[in-house]
Amino acid sequence: MNTIFQQLVYAREKDKDTVLATIIWDDGSAPRGRGSQMLVDGSGLLAGTIGGGAVEGRSIEIAREMLQSGRKGYTHFFRLRKDGEVGMVCGGDVTVYFCRIPAGDAAWGAVAVEVLQRVKDRVPGYLTLPLDGSTAAVTDTDESDGQTRFSVALPVGERALIFGAGHIAKALVPLLHTVGFRAVVFDDRPELATGESFPQADEVICGDFARIEDYVSIRPEDYVVIMTNGHEHDFQAEVQVLRHTTAYVGVIGSRKKTAFVNQRLREAGIGEETIASVHTPIGTAIKAVTPEEIAVSITGEMILVRATAREAGGEVHHGCPMH
Repeated sequence: MNTIFQQLVYAREKDKDTVLATIIWDDGSAPRGRGSQMLVDGSGLLAGTIGGGAVEGRSIEIAREMLQSGRKGYTHFFRLRKDGEVGMVCGGDVTVYFCRIPAGDAAWGAVAVEVLQRVKDRVPGYLTLPLDGSTAAVTDTDESDGQTRFSVALPVGERALIFGAGHIAKALVPLLHTVGFRAVVFDDRPELATGESFPQADEVICGDFARIEDYVSIRPEDYVVIMTNGHEHDFQAEVQVLRHTTAYVGVIGSRKKTAFVNQRLREAGIGEETIASVHTPIGTAIKAVTPEEIAVSITGEMILVRATAREAGGEVHHGCPMH
């Protein structure tokens, strides 16, 4: 969404009308789910995607037709069957809403500025689209009603607390950044815990592992990665984190080390269910060896946990995932 609205601002500066296409409903297997968006001008796709392939190609045609006709809003249903309009065989259905955005519409200009500012400042909210072609609004709550309005969550990103600023963290933070996580790196070594070492992190903290909460609060929506420079620091971080509810906790280390730490956690009063919820050894099982490979493994696991949580919460539907 950030790139879409940046392109919208550029198009307005060049006095170009655009069309914002949004998937507002999906059922069954489809390339992309509800909330997926793209921006189109008279030359074609500017930013975003609603799945690529035939649905996206036909949607670009519809958008360009709207720019020529001046039509304000339009909703189109795609049946993703072999005998459907675009001949796809996914087996699902999607509904796409098209909204024409005139270059001179000051209200849309204000919406674009607010979206970009909220995303920059990591302020949660929604882009709420009236389904009649009128101007969208930025709202604090999801105002989708299934008939007249559809809201898309602003991509402010989930926070990833990374305890340990070593070589794996240096490979991990850029990857997490590319898939929408906001990294906060914590270490007790001042020579490693620097902004210069982690330019894509939201924050870098140099502090005492024994007193994490003196420096950062642990929230229910946080994703936590623990990979410090020693077993004691790993334990110190983990025992503090596990006293809170979080979205994900992953800890690096061998099974032998995990068994040792788990026993210490029990002795510290951490329950078996909580211990069992920890992803350790961390990451998906891809036989990763190098820091870069381990970072890919961790990122993949975090993407899976996030996608599963979003699907369970009704935020997005993964009817046709990539694997």
